[in-house]
Formats: sequence, structure tokens, C-alpha cells
Amino acid sequence: MGYKHFTKIDRLEISILLNKGHSIRDIARILKKSPSSISREIKNNSTKGIYDPNKAHHKSRVKRSKSKYQGMKIRKNSGLEEYVQDKLGRHWSPEEISNRIKNHDKHIPYVSPPIIYKYLYSDYGQKYCKFLYSKYYRKQKKTGKKNAREIIKNRVFIDKRPKYINEQKQYGHWEGDVLGAIKSDKARVVGLVERKSKFFLAGKVPRLKYAMDGFNILSNSYHKLFHSVTLDNGPENARHQELIARTFFCFPYRSWEKPLIENTFMRLRRFIPKKSSLKKYSHEDIAKFVDIMNNTPRKCLNYRTPKEVFEEQLLKVGCCT
Repeated sequence: MGYKHFTKIDRLEISILLNKGHSIRDIARILKKSPSSISREIKNNSTKGIYDPNKAHHKSRVKRSKSKYQGMKIRKNSGLEEYVQDKLGRHWSPEEISNRIKNHDKHIPYVSPPIIYKYLYSDYGQKYCKFLYSKYYRKQKKTGKKNAREIIKNRVFIDKRPKYINEQKQYGHWEGDVLGAIKSDKARVVGLVERKSKFFLAGKVPRLKYAMDGFNILSNSYHKLFHSVTLDNGPENARHQELIARTFFCFPYRSWEKPLIENTFMRLRRFIPKKSSLKKYSHEDIAKFVDIMNNTPRKCLNYRTPKEVFEEQLLKVGCCT
């Protein structure tokens, strides 16, 4: 489970539950924390063997503020920082620098090896890590930005999509996506919707990485009315060049650029509610839901059904089903 600092309310609840005689594991389960975190909190922030929530919160804040200060001690003293940088550049280890200050260069403010390491692993000291024997670098936190290595090759973004597709003047242009699922589910539901007729196709694939295989299976019977597909930037779409149609991509974090599939999945949620496991639904169940949706009259189609409109076009192009 992800780590979060204890809040004042958390500490008050711990105190109440301890006084009621609850065990460490009971408290962990109630607060949705790990038992080791609860045990460590009680051990580290109790005063004279008694866990007082107010005193525990104060102790924790003092420890954290001191920890943050120690990490910046070198940064706040320019003479000390220059000294440390010079010795690191000469391939001295933090232990050697610290003990040199302690035993010989006593005019320099003393810093312990852990404080030097904290400085090295901060943004200010990262460039000096290359002088360490271990060459250790702090792992950078992941951000929403993509790495320089592009996951999806040869993307064509939606601004390059032809005008006649944008204006829905031609049949055979689709939007595709994968229905969100709970973490315990490996299987996924992939879906395609035709932009002009609103005709919907969906099916289950065993894993997210097989999304392209699912799209190919769904589109196989309609290849004469499958000219383009618009997708998002999920890694499951990295194999987009395997599709029989041209592919276009929304810009990152702009899923609203493929509104039809988003709306269609919202309609599908009437049958597969959020937070429900896909294990409950067979391939036949999903086919049944899709059939209901395709046979429901739509106002945007002058109250014709998506199936009626799409099959009319199939007959015109001579595509078998």
C-alpha cells in the first residue's frame, strides 16, 4: 500500500483504539495502514511509554523539520558547500570529507557523512554523484511527462486528420478505446464505434496488451467500412500500425477529442457498472449488451437504430458480415 504521513486525526484514532484495548493489527485494519507503520508510530512518538496524540503529533513535526534542515545544512553555508564540492571533485568519499573536517580542517563547520549523502541526493548535489565510487544516483520521481523514448512510434495527431472525417461526411471512420477496469482484473473490454452511424463493436481480450488484436478481430468482418480509427495515447496502442486502417491520435490528456467512444462507454456502463469485475461477464454477455445498444433508436439518427444505418451502408459497399 502507498505510504502517507499520519495526520492529527489518525493519531487521535490510534489513541482511542489503544485505550479501548484494540490490537495493532485491528488498528491497522481500521485505519487502512500496515501493522508495521502503526507499531513504529506508537514506538517512536510515545512519551514515557504513553501514547498521547497531541504530544505524538508535536514530536513527529519536530523530527521532520529537523530532518529537512539537516538535509539543507550544506546548502545554507556557502563556504561549507564549496569545500564539500571541491573534495567530492577530487573523488573523496563523504566519510573521508567528514572525518577530515572533524580531525584537521576544524575551521569548516562539521557535517556527518549522512548529511553529505543527503546533499548529494538532493537536486543541488546530484551532479557530484558521478565522483562517488558507487556512482549512485537518487531515483527521480515519475511525472506525467513521457520519457524521451517515444512509446508509440509514428503517431499522427488529430490535427492532421482530414476535414471530411472531422465533419462525419463519410462512413467507415471509427473511434477506439479500452474500458476502464478494476486493478484485480487482467481481462479488458475493447470497443470501436463508427462515427457517422454510431454502430458499436466490443469484445473481451485476456490482457490490456492484446487490445490491438481485439480491434483487428472486431473490424475483420467490416474491412470495407474501416478506413480510419482515432485512439488515445495509452501504451496498449503502441502496435497501432498492425490495424488495417489509418490511425490518428488525440493529444495527450485530451480524451475529449474522441467523444463518441467516451459517450458509448458511458452507455455501456448501464450494463457493466464501474468497480464491477469483468469476471462476472462472459463474451456472450458483452455481445448481448452491444446488440441492445445497436438496436436502440437514436435521436441523432432521426430515431433509426445504429444497426439499421450501418447495415444499409454495408449493403452499398457489398461488405459481408
